[in-house]
Amino acid sequence: QVQLVESGGRLVQVGGSLRLSCGNSQGHFNAARVAWFRQAPGNEREWVAGIRWSGSSGYYADSVKGRFTISIDKANNVVYLQMNTLKPEDTAVYYCAADDRYVGTWHREEEYSYWGQGTQVTVSS
Repeated sequence: QVQLVESGGRLVQVGGSLRLSCGNSQGHFNAARVAWFRQAPGNEREWVAGIRWSGSSGYYADSVKGRFTISIDKANNVVYLQMNTLKPEDTAVYYCAADDRYVGTWHREEEYSYWGQGTQVTVSS
């Protein structure tokens, strides 16, 4: 059973940093791939970053490459999204998503079986 829970979203100033967390409230993070998506008001949800549970390298959307880092704490079954040099356009609800398959297309929402409820990130100028 996988029930994802995100946390860490808040109001932050331009140029600041935040770290979002995603965990499975049912225990072990039993998924092959985990990703972060975001949805800004009036926009469609977009993929931000992804990582395989078995690996250490992350994959990123061009808009966040070099600023965001996805990582896994396997000991505590938590997936993080470290966000640095935040911009107003990063303002969105951020969602954690998980998929049981090792191989897939990162940005395709329909490939993810499990979703969290989202956490709000607001970047103020």
